[in-house]
Amino acid sequence: MGTQPVGRLLLGLGLPMIASMLVSALYNVVDSIFVARITDINSTGSAGTDALVAVGLAFPFQTLMIAFAAGTGVGMNSMLSKALGAGDRETVNKAADNGLFSYAMCFIAFFLVGAFLPKFLIRSSGGSGLALTYGTQYLRIVCMASFGLFTQFCFERMLQATGKTVLSMIAQMTGAIINIILDPILIFGYFGFPELKVAGAAVATVVGQIAAGCMAVYLNHTKNSEVQLKLRGFRPDREVIGRIYAVGFPSIIMQSIGSVMTYCFNRILGSLNEASIAVFTVYFKLQSFFFLPLFGLNNALIPIIAYNYGAQKRSRMIKAIKLSMVFAFCFMLFGFIMFEVFPANLLRIFDTKDPSLIQLGVPALRTIAFHFLIAWFCIIAGSTFQALGNGVYSLIVSIARQLVVLIPAAWLLAKLGGLDLIWWSFPIAELMSLIFSSFFLWRINRDIISKVPDHV
Repeated sequence: MGTQPVGRLLLGLGLPMIASMLVSALYNVVDSIFVARITDINSTGSAGTDALVAVGLAFPFQTLMIAFAAGTGVGMNSMLSKALGAGDRETVNKAADNGLFSYAMCFIAFFLVGAFLPKFLIRSSGGSGLALTYGTQYLRIVCMASFGLFTQFCFERMLQATGKTVLSMIAQMTGAIINIILDPILIFGYFGFPELKVAGAAVATVVGQIAAGCMAVYLNHTKNSEVQLKLRGFRPDREVIGRIYAVGFPSIIMQSIGSVMTYCFNRILGSLNEASIAVFTVYFKLQSFFFLPLFGLNNALIPIIAYNYGAQKRSRMIKAIKLSMVFAFCFMLFGFIMFEVFPANLLRIFDTKDPSLIQLGVPALRTIAFHFLIAWFCIIAGSTFQALGNGVYSLIVSIARQLVVLIPAAWLLAKLGGLDLIWWSFPIAELMSLIFSSFFLWRINRDIISKVPDHV
């Protein structure tokens, strides 16, 4: 972390995470590809479209779970990396123990949500008919069996904090591959299994998460001597948990705001054309091929910045940030080109037998893609804020982008021009994010980075 050439270190840590995120993106897309091919005698239209709408309505609440898992991991990872850089073994182990406790509390909360609230939440999103039935089934399963998700995030973050990203990749890919294999079997009832339709996609997801969590636990126990869990006689440490969430909570809020945005956007789209919710769902699945790998790069960048901040090595911090921006721009430029040149081809992957998916989706993808050209900078800047303990800057940018600008802009554009204009709300919001991110990055450099001594 403190001596290897920064470019090699960033790629060495980042490529395994990017690869695992690409696999995660693949199984997100495969999941929806199979769901889009569901047939149901109870459907008055396209059951595949109803299924995509159901998954889209459940998506905000599913991402809320991921927000808590990822945000807790950001706080724990930052604390672990700083303590490792400073050689503070006691704090390393305390961060790991209390991080695991925090994840357990998250699981209990979402188990209760899945037990009592799924139908209410899907209906409040605008779900009705078959979409309501499918969405309720899906959300109940992914919430009540979310212990696999939280276990996976917890132990993968421990591996990442100590630079063992290849092992983290193995855990992630284990879950992803199992999910991909189980999807068609459980959705369509192959090899003697019952045909579970959308519920089958949910079961495949949680089984994959449980498998990934078990693999991550095993790899930590056998390969990660830098972090040692000592749960015998454990008592929650309020100070340590507070330090974890001082960094992680802004990340949780930031990603939760994304859930609120998706929920509100679904409601606006539903008032225009229910099939447009399916388009929005497909967009989110496709964009994951470009954003998830970028988040994998971020997961490598955060511990590098945090470690070298703790070790007081300014030039390595700056070089890591600059290189990450170059990589991120190239990746998002590729995504922009794909969405602009091949939108219909991308949409045809999701064969719902409903021609409106192509008709509505092509202009949507081409319009939304413009925000790719800006998002790369904002994402890397946000990771820098989090690594240096200023996650509140990321929170402010996210609130301004998704709630102050994007949703009001979407509502206004929907009133003015319907589906022809509503998709422009994404580039408009990203421009605002660019302005705020640039200002905060300048301020971070002035107040923190420039004052770090360069101990080579």
